[in-house]
Amino acid sequence: MLRLTELKLPLDHSDDALRAAIVDRLNIDVDDVLRYNVYRRAVDARKRSAIQLTYTLDVEVADESALLSKNKNINKIKCLCKSPDTGYRYVARAPQRFENRPLVIGSGPCGLFAGLLLAQMGFRPLIVERGKVVRERTQDTWGLWRRSQLNPESNVQFGEGGAGTFSDGKLYSQIKDARFLGRKVLTEFVKAGAPEEILYVAKPHIGTFRLVGVVEAMRATIESLGGEFRFQSRVVDLIIEQRQVRGVVLSNGEIINADHVVLAVGHSARDTFQMLHERGVYIEAKPFSIGFRIEHPQSLIDRVRWGNFAGHKLLGAADYKLVHHCNNGRSVYSFCMCPGGTVVAATSEAERVVTNGMSQYSRNERNANAGIVVGITPDKDYSGHVLAGIDFQRRWESAAFVAGGGDYRAPAQRVGDFLAGRASSALGSVMPSYQPGVRMTDLSACVPDFVIAAIREALPAFDRQIKGFAMDDALLTGVETRTSSPIRIKRNAMYQSLNTRGLYPAGEGAGYAGGILSAAVDGIEVAEAVAVSLVAQEKRQ
Repeated sequence: MLRLTELKLPLDHSDDALRAAIVDRLNIDVDDVLRYNVYRRAVDARKRSAIQLTYTLDVEVADESALLSKNKNINKIKCLCKSPDTGYRYVARAPQRFENRPLVIGSGPCGLFAGLLLAQMGFRPLIVERGKVVRERTQDTWGLWRRSQLNPESNVQFGEGGAGTFSDGKLYSQIKDARFLGRKVLTEFVKAGAPEEILYVAKPHIGTFRLVGVVEAMRATIESLGGEFRFQSRVVDLIIEQRQVRGVVLSNGEIINADHVVLAVGHSARDTFQMLHERGVYIEAKPFSIGFRIEHPQSLIDRVRWGNFAGHKLLGAADYKLVHHCNNGRSVYSFCMCPGGTVVAATSEAERVVTNGMSQYSRNERNANAGIVVGITPDKDYSGHVLAGIDFQRRWESAAFVAGGGDYRAPAQRVGDFLAGRASSALGSVMPSYQPGVRMTDLSACVPDFVIAAIREALPAFDRQIKGFAMDDALLTGVETRTSSPIRIKRNAMYQSLNTRGLYPAGEGAGYAGGILSAAVDGIEVAEAVAVSLVAQEKRQ
């Protein structure tokens, strides 16, 4: 098949316009187009008065060799080439009567895909998860949102599906993906019940409610292939002999023997990071970011981005991506933008307030929200032991808890008051979506002074890109601290810990991913490394 890229059509093109565009691009007869598939569809909104759809297509023609002969330089043409092979091929298969089961810690996107790939290759993984199954976890999460009751082991951060379950379900990433592993991820999501459009839209997402069913279906697939899950099973220790993992200890005292352990615990498993540090596993501090959530009317973002096309069914709720480089050397950027979504309570520790964003598949809530965050760098912004970044996060999460009134309400401030340096006493036209509610105050006590200064400089700059972004009644809610892991558990070329054989740090918690898709891809790559090692071990025995 041939791949055509950069094929542009009007937003409201007819059903047969794609075939006609193919014929025109290739200069062939319409009957020579046997079939075509949409590989990708993006939106070009640089001209709001003439928004276009940009397609990448895989096309089968009647006589490809003749077409290639007529166009000898076809592979050098920017918009036309042979379609790459995006199919996935397993790197190994478990030997018959295989007994040495790998262990996966965590069932977020990384752990789920590590478990899925190991199960598909016949290795019958055991997956342990400190939280609950996804539906029970959802009830516990609502307990915080609706009744201010936190379950430290079952919340937005911990439980089946990981932190990505309570997010927008965004499935796009900027990782390099020469092997098309992202395609494998999307295909497995579709098999599990995700909408098929995620295979071709430029910015696919699933949404929280749909993700619940997808996660359950993936669990069922893993179990049908011989995998096993154990929920409410928190790992409290590693068994290490001569720098080789030999097993784990659960909170109930049970020992599970395993010499191949995938560590996919997510960025909020602070007690696990402490345990690893105490056991001598090599860890280093890494940058992360902190700031606030900002809310605007979604209609404002739609008008600015889509113009007269706002509300078009193919466009949906508009998003944005912003960055500003400040005079003080800091950078401020938008993070995890959730169109038509809500700001959610995302703490996993008592007496702390953490915010995040979430959207459903429909993205039809009244507000748009995004993190507006500032980069934090080890040594420059905090110092001490390798886990000092966690202490830094906790300090500001505790400050937000106090500023919010000490009952899991979040501190909030209108943008006009924030820019003027005065506390807010009342809401404006933008109603907060955060539950269990907000307390109007001055956010300057909730983050370092340099973060306040940087965001105060950035908001007017963002307003020049999105008119109304710095509107007086836009709402800031604090604090956003869990943008990424504050540590990296370094690994070698075989994906194992630098100094602990058999331990495979993976995903966002280990510092190797930043979202659902990248975490899932990392889970696949780690699973492949585990499989290759297990097969080699079996041969040696």
